[in-house]
Amino acid sequence: METNTQAADRLGTEKVGKLLMRFSVPAIVGMLVNALYNVVDRVFVGRGVDETALGGLSLILPLMTIFMAFAMLFGIGTANMISMRLGQGRREDAENALNHCFWLLIMTGIVIMVVGLVFLEPILSILGAEENSVSLGYARDYFRIILFGAAFSLVSFGLSHCTRAQGFPNITMISMFFGAGLNILLDPIFIFGLGWGVQGAAWATIISQLGSCIWILSFNFSKKAVIRLKFKTFKPSFAIVLQIMAFGSAQFLLQFIMSGVQLLYNTSMGWYGSAALGVANGGDIALSGMNINGSFLMLILMPVFGINQGAQPILGYNYGAKKFHRVLRAYLLAITGATAICLFGFIIAECFSRQLVGLFAPDGSPALILFSVRALRIMLLLLPLNGFQIVSSNFFVVTGRPKTSIFLSILRQFVALIPCIYIFGRIWGLWGVVAAAPVADGISFIVTGLMILIELKKLRGKSE
Repeated sequence: METNTQAADRLGTEKVGKLLMRFSVPAIVGMLVNALYNVVDRVFVGRGVDETALGGLSLILPLMTIFMAFAMLFGIGTANMISMRLGQGRREDAENALNHCFWLLIMTGIVIMVVGLVFLEPILSILGAEENSVSLGYARDYFRIILFGAAFSLVSFGLSHCTRAQGFPNITMISMFFGAGLNILLDPIFIFGLGWGVQGAAWATIISQLGSCIWILSFNFSKKAVIRLKFKTFKPSFAIVLQIMAFGSAQFLLQFIMSGVQLLYNTSMGWYGSAALGVANGGDIALSGMNINGSFLMLILMPVFGINQGAQPILGYNYGAKKFHRVLRAYLLAITGATAICLFGFIIAECFSRQLVGLFAPDGSPALILFSVRALRIMLLLLPLNGFQIVSSNFFVVTGRPKTSIFLSILRQFVALIPCIYIFGRIWGLWGVVAAAPVADGISFIVTGLMILIELKKLRGKSE
């Protein structure tokens, strides 16, 4: 039976390729399963309600991304601290960071719920729906319920990173399996059986998140964990909070900016949808199409994030232990795996786009099918480059350069993508907005490539 100490120490001794497989496969499976929370809701809503309801879920996507941003800020930030502190032999400091993470997630979830319920209508009014949008009513019904599960969502997803950083990726995977499996079971019951529509999808989601939350907490309180949640020994420290936020700021900023990009996409769909698609509800149709395409992109990128998260404890531990040759090998292997996944997704999207759209809207209108299929093929033209960008951004975090990581994280979503959406939309309308994605992918790839070459040269020098 492997001891707690051995579970952490193997990060610096076991073969890097074997370690990356051991940590990444559960993370990939876990991220895919976690993505099913949203994707399954969309599939059942598209089939059990109507195609316009998919537009409603697309409207609240920026808000859901903000949930994820805070979970990553505290979860990934703490996970990075735990990996490095364990590598340095500072176990008590790692445990105190875990306790800080728990309370930060709980308090943030409660604040989000209260603010969301009090200011629900003003928040919904800025989501980008066109005037008299039917989708907005669906968004209101769904989000009002989802707010009650904000704390469950943040704790289950945030603490999963900390559990993986201790050397227990399988615990995280089981947590996500349990939650997503429950969601898949409850969705058809609530949507079809009870006829609750989008509200049924929302109730299924928060009940499932509660299940995941209970599972991950039970492990972190148990003696099986390397470090445990211990309220009696918790020592609040503003300095530790700042450290956690510094380590998690890159992913937080990326998610927060992604929320802004999603809002801009939604607004652009309302502006240009009717004119481009030639139907009165073109804005709602375009929103639904972007929701469908975003669901497929999520299924492709979640495994890439899984590789990224699987590599994080290996990179962090070995960098803290000054084993730079292992850091370099783990990074290169992670890049290879992430690129392979993105290439696979690109081939599927280009060859089977019509079939993918049919999964969500088998009886979709001609306008929805036309837009979704064409937009998917355009948006994912440079998808094979995304794996390199995602892994390289996190690489600068574990090597102690969070500012560089922040810049690379916002490069595609903010520096490149937002201006492209605005400018191309003004020139070419709806299809200009769609074409902004591959242009931003190309720009971010070039800049990241130049910066990572410099960093790898430094790392090779340290290794030698």
